[in-house]
Amino acid sequence: MSGKIKIEESQLIELLRDHNNKGLEILYDNYSASLFGVIKRIIVEEEAAEDILQDAFIKIWKNFDRYDESKGRLFTWMVNICRNTAIDKVRSAEYIHENKNRGEQNNVSDEKESTVYNPETIDVKNIIGKLEPEYRQVIDLLYYGGYSQSEAAEKLQIPLGTVKTRARTAIQRLKQYFN
Repeated sequence: MSGKIKIEESQLIELLRDHNNKGLEILYDNYSASLFGVIKRIIVEEEAAEDILQDAFIKIWKNFDRYDESKGRLFTWMVNICRNTAIDKVRSAEYIHENKNRGEQNNVSDEKESTVYNPETIDVKNIIGKLEPEYRQVIDLLYYGGYSQSEAAEKLQIPLGTVKTRARTAIQRLKQYFN
C-alpha cells in the first residue's frame, strides 16, 4: 500500500464516476485496510478474506454508477458491498462444503480479534457494546455474523418475531447515538 492520499470525498466520487484509474488507486489506498477489517469479521481465513476484498473492489468499480451520495456516505456504501460479498461467500455451497468440518467459531471472527476500521466508525463497536445483551447478541449475529433473521432465531432459540423486534429496537437505539 502506497499510503493514504488526502482527497475530498466529492473529488474521489467524481474520479470514480469518470472511471479514472487514479480514483480506484486512491480508493484502494485509503479504504482497503478498513474494508478488509469488515470482511475479516465475517471471514476469518486470511486468503479467503483477501479474495473477498478483491471481489468487492471489482463490484465497487463496475457498479459505481449505482452509488447515490444522497443516500449515504461512500464508505458506508462500500462497507455494505464488502459485507454482502462476504456473507454471500459464507452462504455459498462451495464455502459450506470447504468448511463443513470446522466449528462455527472458525467461520465467524472472534470479537477479541484486532480489526482495522475507518476512524469514523471506531466507536461503533463501543456503541453496540452499550446495548443490552439481548439486542447486542442479535446485532452481532445479523451484522457481523452474516446470519439471516431466521438463522439468528434458530441459533438463539427464540421466535423469529422476537429477533425482528430486537433488531428493530437495537437499530432505533443505535440511531440515537448518531443523531
